Amino acid sequence: MILHIILCDIMRVRIMSVPVLFYFWRCCVISNREHQINEDIRDKELRVIDVDGTQLGILSADEALKIAFEKDLDLVKIAPQATPPVCRIMDYGKFCFEQTKREKEAKKNQKVIEIKEIRMSSTIDTHDFNVKVNQAVKFLNGGDKIKVSVRFRKRTVAHPQFGEELLAKFKEAISEVGVVDKPSKMEGRSLVMFVSPKVNK
Repeated sequence: MILHIILCDIMRVRIMSVPVLFYFWRCCVISNREHQINEDIRDKELRVIDVDGTQLGILSADEALKIAFEKDLDLVKIAPQATPPVCRIMDYGKFCFEQTKREKEAKKNQKVIEIKEIRMSSTIDTHDFNVKVNQAVKFLNGGDKIKVSVRFRKRTVAHPQFGEELLAKFKEAISEVGVVDKPSKMEGRSLVMFVSPKVNK
């Protein structure tokens, strides 16, 4: 008798939990979807476009859904703000797949511009300066922006003109591949300058 009661309780929990899980899953799907489709469309009247682009006129949601199902396709609301809302008959799964594919292609072809930093001291020697210039040219040719900073150490901060002269020399050295975005300015104990790749017309 006790075993029978326990089994009944377990079955009751399982039966009651199924609608809850189904309802939860259904809500998640609808909330994550970009378009209203099929039974989710509850408007009284819809302007319907067929799969080939033909205007089917203004129909009720039931009529439009019936036409879509007869063609084994979906009814998708594409212009909810229109009066009446505009729906199109299409293969929604194929539409989503192609849209995702286009987004991936767009990201693949998108160039991400990074800002590389070139650091120098105000007392840098000629060899190190040339190394920094070559490094900057490489970054600019690769399409990246660069931030050139001259760091002043100890007493050299009292002579910012040395940094200005160094940046002017640097600007001249990379003039064929880069152009200065803004005039140089002090940031803490560093004098900085931003350079962008030169666009060849």
